[in-house]
Amino acid sequence: MILPIYIYGHPVLRADNAVVTPDYPGLHELIENMKETMYKTQGIGIAAPQVGVNARIVYIDVDVLAEDFPELKGVNMVLINPEITIDETVPGVTREEGCLSVPGIHENVQRIEKIHLRWQDEQFELHEQDIEGYLARVVQHECDHLEKTLFIDRISPIRKQLIRSKLNNMVKGKVSCDYRCKFAPARRKK
Repeated sequence: MILPIYIYGHPVLRADNAVVTPDYPGLHELIENMKETMYKTQGIGIAAPQVGVNARIVYIDVDVLAEDFPELKGVNMVLINPEITIDETVPGVTREEGCLSVPGIHENVQRIEKIHLRWQDEQFELHEQDIEGYLARVVQHECDHLEKTLFIDRISPIRKQLIRSKLNNMVKGKVSCDYRCKFAPARRKK
């Protein structure tokens, strides 16, 4: 089932995300729904909070980028309870990022593109892998959602000020998307 994407300003994107255990209710259905939603919205990654679920789950499929990044051919991953260790000795790389939860905005974000990733798969088998390049960026971007962080939190204050009106419009539900969205609840005036 295709789920709505929760948009900037919705409290679910800034809430704590629970560790997932094998007895998590509806886990496999949730993962399948996240995949279907991500493909429908033409994303390359999606985190559970983006579909309104505060759980530590990410799905990534970067195969569509293989023409520009051949190392991404066939790469898709379900990450349950991911943990990232960043190699601080590697210099940061600035690239443009966007997000399904922040539609219409793309900004340059500096990230270190070498990480060590530890996660569980759908069968709760533990994996560890050193990841570099663009995949490391995508993993960090999606795992940021699990830490209540959006890519716009990583841009300069000046750039954030320049997009402030667009962000305010998102909070008010005044944004057009090609996919179903869930906006922040309307604030009551006192």
